[in-house]
Amino acid sequence: MASKRIQKELQDLQRDPPTSCSAGPTGEDLFHWQATIMGPGDSPYAGGVFFIMIHFPPDYPFKPPKVYHPNINSNGSICLDILKEQWSPALTISKVLLSICSLLTDPNPDDPLVPEIAHIYKNQRTRYEETARAWTQKYAMG
Repeated sequence: MASKRIQKELQDLQRDPPTSCSAGPTGEDLFHWQATIMGPGDSPYAGGVFFIMIHFPPDYPFKPPKVYHPNINSNGSICLDILKEQWSPALTISKVLLSICSLLTDPNPDDPLVPEIAHIYKNQRTRYEETARAWTQKYAMG
């Protein structure tokens, strides 16, 4: 069941990709994908290219995929409710990628994965944006 669903999502992504995103298998293994997200133009991540590794569990879509992104935290975790308790089999990789893009534009500092960054975001927005731009330039712009 999982491979049929993943194959369908791949076809849907190829036919109608989400804005500024792409994704697909890294090789022959349909359960391991790489996604690319372009930093939103209206964010401090503008111009950056972010790579995400996606690992589908064998019981997908009943369990969410695991997403690894180098710029979320040092453990590769991402705080996104739809990848945890708000997951639904009705969600797709396309919707997950759009939600991650949304986090780049509109972070949720009230439910942070890295409290120190959330504090800077809430109290020193200019410093947050300058640091985000600098990190994007250093780590996400070839």
